[in-house]
Amino acid sequence: MYLKHLPHKTVERLSQYRRALLLILTKEKTYVFSHEIAQMLHITPVQVRRDLMLIGYSGNLRKGYDIKELTEMIGRIIDTEKGQKVAVVGLGKLGKAMISYFKGKRTKLTIVAAFDINPDKVDTDYDGVHCYPLQRLNEIIRKEKISIGIITVPSEQAPLVAEALVVAGIKGILNYSPKSLNVSPMVYLEEYDMITSLEKVAFFAKKNDERLK
Repeated sequence: MYLKHLPHKTVERLSQYRRALLLILTKEKTYVFSHEIAQMLHITPVQVRRDLMLIGYSGNLRKGYDIKELTEMIGRIIDTEKGQKVAVVGLGKLGKAMISYFKGKRTKLTIVAAFDINPDKVDTDYDGVHCYPLQRLNEIIRKEKISIGIITVPSEQAPLVAEALVVAGIKGILNYSPKSLNVSPMVYLEEYDMITSLEKVAFFAKKNDERLK
């Protein structure tokens, strides 16, 4: 609906808004103001209002935003009606952590398969997700209609895994390997480097420490 025209950062924040709204709902609150959402996510109320204006949603001046209504609208924008299936390639500690973390978190986004080259992991189940040999990646992805791949393999294996995912018909890749990838422009690629993120935190921690001296 709106997703095609939304900036990438806005889509990222919409996901964060939904997570925050679901937390507020557990407190039996039905309406929320932009400054309350902003405070939870450490951004400005202006940013929240801009993002929600982009998706055509406006709140009530006296009450704020209807939490249930806004959550459902974000769901219609981010999710697909039938949901999307995800595969994890690399069933090491990080791959297992991804499966455990996502289990039951989203009804429209489900990890349904894992792949590995280790014979001790192949043909086993982890948290309800079956691990297949890497050689069956193309077959299983097409059979299960999997559209998203998460790469958690060592850096030297990542380019070949990404290529195999693209050939199999994957439409989006989340890369957790340290290796930067090149994929078809028809495939959305998100890369997360934990070392870079940690170094960024370390830099600003150092700056804050220097202010106290």
